Amino acid sequence: MMNKMIVSNLTHRPLRSAISIVAVALEVTLILLIVGFSLGQLNSTRDRQAGIGADVIVLPPGSSNLVGVTGAPMPVKIGDIIAKLPHVAVVSPILMQISTAGSLQTLYGIDLPSFEAMRPFVYIKGGAFQGPNDIIVDDVYAGTHHSQIGDNVDLLNHTFRISGVVAHGKGARLFLPLSTLQELNGAPGRTSAFYIKADNAANAEVVVGEIKNVPNMQTYGVHSMREYLSTLTPDNIPMLSTFINVVIGISLTIGVIVIFQAMYTAVMERTREIGILKSLGASKFYIVNVILRETALLAIGGIIVGIAISLVASSSIHHRIPTLPVEISTQWVIRATVIALIGSLAGALYPAFKAAQKDPIDALAYE
Repeated sequence: MMNKMIVSNLTHRPLRSAISIVAVALEVTLILLIVGFSLGQLNSTRDRQAGIGADVIVLPPGSSNLVGVTGAPMPVKIGDIIAKLPHVAVVSPILMQISTAGSLQTLYGIDLPSFEAMRPFVYIKGGAFQGPNDIIVDDVYAGTHHSQIGDNVDLLNHTFRISGVVAHGKGARLFLPLSTLQELNGAPGRTSAFYIKADNAANAEVVVGEIKNVPNMQTYGVHSMREYLSTLTPDNIPMLSTFINVVIGISLTIGVIVIFQAMYTAVMERTREIGILKSLGASKFYIVNVILRETALLAIGGIIVGIAISLVASSSIHHRIPTLPVEISTQWVIRATVIALIGSLAGALYPAFKAAQKDPIDALAYE
């Protein structure tokens, strides 16, 4: 009986119910898409770092965990010292540069022989650099930009020729000769990071210890790749967890305000109905229960719509822009569901208790 009455109340005011459902859907969509984009980018970075094939990474003192924002503060000559350590097989210097040409992307200036000594490129088309103005791109970039071997790419006020297309998953999507990027970056003889291959992967921690024992290397960020990759989480990236919390806070506020307004207006319009229910013996708990169950039904409808919109939008974004991954995980679907449901019920609490407090005589006399 109560369920029929609740459904009847919602269908009797279809526009208001639809607005409430859309508000909750917007709340869920904001959370899932923005958080999904942040986590997608972070997890993509972690996977591509793992794909380089290094066992140890050396970063400048005080650098961020997020590679690509370190600049070029280290002399390349440090690599010569590291290469002489007992358990070091390969040292590859990499210069990283952020480019905003067309879209935000990280360029890697690489010493090709040492970079491929850690894990070789898988060439899909073309091959290695043939000159200082050549560039290697991955298949994701090539597919997005419809690039072919011999095409020109304009970056850093310079024109490069595509010499090779490789399988994605090796750190960056665009690779330049190290000396070329050093010159363009105004950093001759400098590098952003050293990737190191140990003589045996099991000796990664041994290599870390050896490097830290080198004079003046104690302040550098020396990590095994296992340790480094484990730090690429929202909690360890400056301001990312704060950004996610702000998004959740804004989304929750939108949901609470809209639900509060909808249910408060509904209570005011149904004053006489509430009076009839109370005159028939309905308790305060019964009235509160009716309002909250109506709200829960609206919230569930909004959550379903929000999840559906998020999944469709995520798929569309991935199809149109493969370089912008959006990761919608089951964990965050559950979190968004709980947040939206709690926010909706919180917004309906005051209208529900106000309805329960109405005097039946005054309510019946209300016009």
